[in-house]
Amino acid sequence: MSFEDDLAATVRAALAGASPVSEIKMFGGIGFMLNGNMTAAASKRGLLVRVGKDRYHDALVLPGARPMEMRGRVMEGYVYIDPPGITDSAVKTWLQLAVAFVETLPAKKRPRSPK
Repeated sequence: MSFEDDLAATVRAALAGASPVSEIKMFGGIGFMLNGNMTAAASKRGLLVRVGKDRYHDALVLPGARPMEMRGRVMEGYVYIDPPGITDSAVKTWLQLAVAFVETLPAKKRPRSPK
C-alpha cells in the first residue's frame, strides 16, 4: 500500500463518525467532502485540510504545516501538513479543526443528474 493509500485510510477512519462524507479525486489525490464541502485531501504531497480563514494563521504555526499554493497563489484557509509530521493522532487533530470549520458552512446541493 502506498503512502497516499495509507493516509487516505487514516483520514477515512478519522471521519467515520461524520456524515455525510463522500470521496472524490482531486488535488492529485483523494478529497474528502462533508455535506458537499471540501474538508481534507490525502495525496503523496501530504494532508490538505480546510481550516478556514479565521484559524489559518494559527494553524500555520503548528508542526509540519505550510500554506497551500495553487499555481503560485496562496489559498488562505487551506493548510498542507508535510508527510514527516503526519501521524494517526496528528490526522485526527487536523481533521477536528477541518470538520469544525466545514460544519459552519451551508451544505452544498448535489447537482441534478441530466435526464
